[in-house]
Amino acid sequence: MRAFQIIQPSPLLAPFIRQYWFLKTDTELQTPRRIIPIGCVCLHFHRGGTIRSLPDNKVQPRAYISGQHNGYLNSLLTGTLDIISVVFQPHGAKAFFSMPIPEFLEIIVPVGDAGDTALCELHDRLLNTFDNQACVREIEAFLMRRLYVKKEYNHRRMDAVIRAVNSGEMNIDNLCRTSCLSYRQFKRVFFEYAGINPKDFLRIIRFQKMLSIWQSQPQISFAHMAHDCGFYDQSHLINEFKAFAGYTPNEYIALCAPYSDYFSGAITETDTLPMYYRWRRAIPGKRL
Repeated sequence: MRAFQIIQPSPLLAPFIRQYWFLKTDTELQTPRRIIPIGCVCLHFHRGGTIRSLPDNKVQPRAYISGQHNGYLNSLLTGTLDIISVVFQPHGAKAFFSMPIPEFLEIIVPVGDAGDTALCELHDRLLNTFDNQACVREIEAFLMRRLYVKKEYNHRRMDAVIRAVNSGEMNIDNLCRTSCLSYRQFKRVFFEYAGINPKDFLRIIRFQKMLSIWQSQPQISFAHMAHDCGFYDQSHLINEFKAFAGYTPNEYIALCAPYSDYFSGAITETDTLPMYYRWRRAIPGKRL
């Protein structure tokens, strides 16, 4: 059996948190997974079996902060799963951590290495809290106690920028105007809050938009999808797809249905998994 649930944050935390999700299985697994970038920093707690990174076979920590990533990652799931994830808004994690968000770029940081005693204590409490709503109450109480943002102008600027991006704005000059910052200032502030430079972030969001369109229009041609998502041409779309997913679109669709974690956050059906935790078979002749 597999159970998956998305829970939305409280109104006070919604400007900083996109969602909480829970994934649990009661069957033993030994399955590779591919994590593709979603444009958000995440906080993960795992109470199930072992997860190993590939190809180095290193055991991943039970609780860790996952920074922004510009490409895909591979890992191996072994045993049962029992995962809690806090998915921050693209600019939201800075409100809760004293460690600079850019330092999380391209890495995962075990909570024990972050020098955060309260976060370690939260992990300990979640180990023995198995009701999902009760877990969310514990997480939100922890987050509310350390919400660093009050009347912070740069957070408001980045909030306006992310809202514009979510509405389809992908031009950096226009986003600079939205933030009332020069390009140099905008790039510095965006990197400080999102933990990734704006150009790479927009590439990820364009990729996620492509998945979202493909999800809702499965018969769409790649040429039309390239036009709708702002790629130069179909070749540009395929190259970007391979950079973020490790597959061509045709290879990808042979493994699973398209799903955008960034634009499909409201989906709550128990048979729908976040893309970065969907397990899939390897392509014949290729290694994950």
